[in-house]
Amino acid sequence: MTILSSVSNVFYDASIMTWDVLLTLGNLVRFSRPVGRVTPEGHPGYGGYWPEYRSPKEGDSRCSCPALNAMANHGKLFGIKFTDLNHQIRTTYNFGPSFCSFVPHYAARMLNRSYSSDTFDLEELDLHNGIEHDASLTRLDTALVPDQSGKHIPFIEELLSFATGKDAEGKPLLTIKDMSRILGKRRAEAKATNKDYSLSLFHKIFGSANSSTMLTIFGGRVEDLQMVLLEERLPEGWESRVRKPYGLTMLTFNWTVLPVEFGIRESDWVSDAKQDANAA
Repeated sequence: MTILSSVSNVFYDASIMTWDVLLTLGNLVRFSRPVGRVTPEGHPGYGGYWPEYRSPKEGDSRCSCPALNAMANHGKLFGIKFTDLNHQIRTTYNFGPSFCSFVPHYAARMLNRSYSSDTFDLEELDLHNGIEHDASLTRLDTALVPDQSGKHIPFIEELLSFATGKDAEGKPLLTIKDMSRILGKRRAEAKATNKDYSLSLFHKIFGSANSSTMLTIFGGRVEDLQMVLLEERLPEGWESRVRKPYGLTMLTFNWTVLPVEFGIRESDWVSDAKQDANAA
């Protein structure tokens, strides 16, 4: 990376953070989008009508992110340009435009590609300790299973079983405390079973952010998450639970991410994790 590109990245990051604050303030003074119209009109998913689901075939590129895989399985990601990813994440999940710009820019930097002109395959996002990290809630560690496109069903089923919340109809919801508990368990287990385990502070926060997507964009609703995580498809009639006009900004998102991360008590699970690892 040249000095010029490093300086450019610093200015870009500062401008994104400023933009994000302004979008957050805008969300406070503008009305939320009506239920049923969160996905913009004219875009796939408007009114809950998603393109036909097609399970991946041999040769199809998938990655460790269920949300991106679901988009691909509904035909929303082909020969992906970083600039297209920005747009597709925004219209599908109603993340804020600042977030949707930052993530593909970060991915382009990680892969040493041009954000404005280059393309990538989903599997390339699984560069270990780039975006992909150990102690995932849906995948075995890459040291154990290098192909991170394959989900680990027992992890997903256990995650969903941790739900203690209820919605107005009595249906199960994952809460911030639930997510902190399962992340603590997974980190202790991964450390006990993977001799190459690593999880920096950055990737701890990143892992809590990934998990917080389930609480915000998907509202913690177990019924929806079963399909998204186990089948990597969007439920019929689904739309983002974030209805703010400028979407979920990074500043607002961190009001969920940080409580999840700070609530993790990995030490509560260390003894059991070591016993299970020794018994295996």
